Amino acid sequence: MNLLHVVNIYFTIPYFLGEQLSYFQDKGYNIYIICSPSSEIERYSKLHKFSYCEIPILRKISLMQDVKAVLKICRYIKRKKIDVVTGHTPKGALLAMISAYIMQVSIRIYFRHGLVYETSKGLKRFLLISMDRLAAKLATKIVCVSPSVCKRSIEDKLNLASKQILLSRGTCNGIDVSRFDRQNVQSETVRDLKDKLGLPEKCFVIGFIGRLVRDKGIIELVQAFALLRQKYSDMRLLLVGMLEERDALPKTIVEDIRENPAIITTGYIENSIIENYYALMDVFVLPSYREGFPTSVLEASSMGIPVITTKATGCIDSIIEEKTGVFVSHDAGCLATAIETLYGDKDLRLQYGKNGRKLVEDNFEQHIIWKEIEKLYIKTL
Repeated sequence: MNLLHVVNIYFTIPYFLGEQLSYFQDKGYNIYIICSPSSEIERYSKLHKFSYCEIPILRKISLMQDVKAVLKICRYIKRKKIDVVTGHTPKGALLAMISAYIMQVSIRIYFRHGLVYETSKGLKRFLLISMDRLAAKLATKIVCVSPSVCKRSIEDKLNLASKQILLSRGTCNGIDVSRFDRQNVQSETVRDLKDKLGLPEKCFVIGFIGRLVRDKGIIELVQAFALLRQKYSDMRLLLVGMLEERDALPKTIVEDIRENPAIITTGYIENSIIENYYALMDVFVLPSYREGFPTSVLEASSMGIPVITTKATGCIDSIIEEKTGVFVSHDAGCLATAIETLYGDKDLRLQYGKNGRKLVEDNFEQHIIWKEIEKLYIKTL
């Protein structure tokens, strides 16, 4: 079976697919990927033994460029005799579903990784919903990455309930519980990384991993940290990720981040070493306004780290309240109180971490998800 995945940027491939690529190759599937030009995809393709084609897929709507991309994807589908087309990310999925429909590919799977329109308004929201509905209409099956995305999809009339499925309890790729295990991270690696980042040997690290944008709740997180630092000098805020122009943070918040020596930023970090950064954290915080299914929360839980997050779509499915973490509202004071509670109770942190690890092992281990994906291919064929 020839499988084609379409994404708009390379950055998402290690997260959405990763070792899944090798798993399906080893089982005899031929894997192909289309994404926008990238300096990294050649190396990654050699590592995971898949074929690829670089086609510009813009995030924004550009009729001329989008038509060109569809024509190129169609030609690639024909040339490689593709049996299954899977589209990821809103724009990549839309162009993938249009192309696969034109080429009469019998299995067209739309992976709905989230609902980008949730935090948009007006015309932009209307366009984003319309794009999602079109991709869903052209797909033969829609995989929602979390129960709350499933629920919201039906509420917003994106597609018929009979057309969508959930893989186990959610996610698109599962978690490598062996890799994301604090016991498997070398203590020397942690010490070296602390020295590199300027973290004191004894400090309480509040961690975040992801894009540094408004939708992730970074404004509230920075404000909460400012409140906490007035009382606790040993606290540090570790922000692992990139500042982005799209949904950019206010200049005042960016200045606060850059000028506060207790806030450590790393910029972009390769996915292959991200577990080392989790190993530095005492608590993981994701005060997001929207998610599909926050992989970062599951990775943190797998590392035995207590989690603080919100009840936003996706996030609400990622923890068990007062078992693996706690929910907070989008409020700096509420967030600061939750962090302070865990700061003052080491036993509670350990209990949440232990429970979180078990939750991931039992429900989100990557092979559980991969087997569900293969069932989908076989059943649909």
